[in-house]
Amino acid sequence: MATKGSFIKQFFKDKQMVGAVAPSSRFLGRKMLENINFDKAKLIIELGPGNGIFTDIILQKMAPDAKLIVFELNEDFYKALSGRVSDPRVEILHESAEFMGKYIPEGVEADCVVSSLPLMVLPEVLRVNIVNTSHKVLKPKGQYIQFQYSLQSKKLLKSIFSTVSIKFTARNIPPAFVYTCHKA
Repeated sequence: MATKGSFIKQFFKDKQMVGAVAPSSRFLGRKMLENINFDKAKLIIELGPGNGIFTDIILQKMAPDAKLIVFELNEDFYKALSGRVSDPRVEILHESAEFMGKYIPEGVEADCVVSSLPLMVLPEVLRVNIVNTSHKVLKPKGQYIQFQYSLQSKKLLKSIFSTVSIKFTARNIPPAFVYTCHKA
């Protein structure tokens, strides 16, 4: 797992790709994943896993016949995660999240997209493309779960998803908002 020092290094190396100076806490991980029905979810997509804290929790909870597709564009995080995770249920891709539709078999829809991407530091076109693509790959009633350090993404998410609920956790550095969005 990436250390706090390597996380800080990646933040200063590319602030447009790494949105925090510290890895997410396990408390944020629990809050992010608490509404996923892991018994029924067959396809989960994770965007921007960083050090893989959410990846590890997802793999612990998901069903034996489920699949997790992970998109990590940062080369150092991708290499670290790929070298550490060897579960046959997971596919780790060194690819932009905006292209996730290319990696989902035809006729298959995701139950959930879990995103740690720093939406507000991404260029607007890319940010909108990623959220729209996430919506497209989800099955009806599927969930898009996103954390951010502010409420700036609320308007965008409400414009795309039928319902958006927001929870807050102070037990993270920095404290974070968790958006749980549902497709109609």
